[in-house]
Parts: sequence; C-alpha cells; structure tokens
Amino acid sequence: MTDNAARYELPEELLLDTAAARRIIGDFIRAQLEQAGFERVVLGLSGGVDSALVAYLVAEAIGAERLLALSMPYRTSSPDSLAHAQLVVGDLGCSSRVIEVTPMVDGYFYGQGDDISVLRRGNFAARARMAVLYDQSVTWGGLVAGTGNRTEWLLGYTTVYGDNACAFNPVGDLYKSQVRQLAAEMGVPTEILHKPPSADLWPGQTDEGEVGFSYSDIDRLLYWLIDQRRTREELADKGISGQLVDRVERMIANSEFKRHLPPVARLGLTGSAPAP
Repeated sequence: MTDNAARYELPEELLLDTAAARRIIGDFIRAQLEQAGFERVVLGLSGGVDSALVAYLVAEAIGAERLLALSMPYRTSSPDSLAHAQLVVGDLGCSSRVIEVTPMVDGYFYGQGDDISVLRRGNFAARARMAVLYDQSVTWGGLVAGTGNRTEWLLGYTTVYGDNACAFNPVGDLYKSQVRQLAAEMGVPTEILHKPPSADLWPGQTDEGEVGFSYSDIDRLLYWLIDQRRTREELADKGISGQLVDRVERMIANSEFKRHLPPVARLGLTGSAPAP
C-alpha cells in the first residue's frame, strides 16, 4: 500500500484522483440544479463524514451562501453529532437550522407499548428527517441533495424513503473509504474524519461494529466482486476471506429491492380500441 492509500485507510486499488473527482462532482451538481431549475441546495447534516463531504462539495460548486444544512437530532442522538455538524457550518459559513425530530417520532410511537425496536424507531426517524428536508426545501427553494455512499447502497445499509431519498446524489458512486479520502483533501474537520462511522441509531452504535468488518475490507471486496467481477477463487487469491464474501453477498442479495424503483404492472392497454 502506498503512503497515500495508508493515510486514508484506503485500499490501493481504490485510490482517487481527487482533483478529477472534485471537478466531475462539481460539474454534476451545477448540471443537476440547472436541469431542475433550482439555484440552491438543502441537505441533512448528520455530523458524519458523508454529509460533511457533500456540504463541502456543494459549497465549492455553487457557493456556501446557496446551501442550507439541516441538523435533525433525535433525543438519543449523540451530542457529538450536532457539535460536529456545527463545525462544518462554522467552517463553510452556510445557512443552517436545527430541527428536532423527537416530537414527530415519539408522537407516532406513543401508546404503542414499550417493545419498539431501536431499528424500527431508527428507520422511522430517518423517514421523519427526509420529510423535514423536503418541507424545508420548499421554503428555502433548494434541491435536496443525497449523502449516501456506494458502499451503503450496495449493502442496503440505508432506509427506503429515508436517507436514500433525494433529488440527486453527489457521492453515490464513491465507496466509503473514498469518501474519507476526498473529505480529507477538502478540509473536512479531523474530528469528523477520524470518528467511527455511525448511523447514530442508539448510543455507542457503529456501522463497522454492526456489520462485523472494516469499511476498508468491505470496499476492497466490493471493488473486486462488483466492479471487476472476480470469482470466489480469485478473491481468495487476493487474501479476501470467504466469511466476508458470504456476509457481503447475503447483504447485497437481501437489499436488491432497495436499489430499484417500485415495479409497475404493465397492462399494455393504453390507447387500445374498446372491446366490441
């Protein structure tokens, strides 16, 4: 592994040309706004590296004054999440708002008993946040930017109509480890870069702890499995464990429905002559 790859905890084969990535993503952001007829962007700023990177990319592409960053904590959210989001806002100088989703989430679950799982509550909170984002997009006059990365998309580590809902996504083709590399190059605060990735679903929860493998290992596997279409034997030759392959292949298969628009029954009757 080169010094640059080691610096970003990035598999050698995924090392980015960051200058090219910034140029391509900047052009993409401007093109999406022009096509949709918008001049502003709104995004959810969680305090994590993915949303922080999108905020920096948007600010670079169109100016921080045209960005609204929304922080939407729940009562069990880590205080660090909001503090780290504010670091980004302070650095960029963009507009921001803090809107608690606790009343929305707890109001829905009130009276339903005490056995609500943290996953169910977390998914509902993700959908509540997206409802807030789209409502605020009206008053701000901004297009909603997504912040999910390619690793999450492939593994299904996302909530349908929650954090995977957006008008466009500047970082959806970047693996998680590539997000870290580009974020470091763009000056995202080190407090955000070096903290364990977490969906903040419950205190102490981390993405890598839940999946059971590091993002670096997962991204390397995904690159060879998905992008290069290597066989299990070839993956083993590269030192990738069969246990990791089994785990990731199950996650990809079980989340396939999340990567497609809802199927529509095609009747083929439009414009057909009426029955006699």
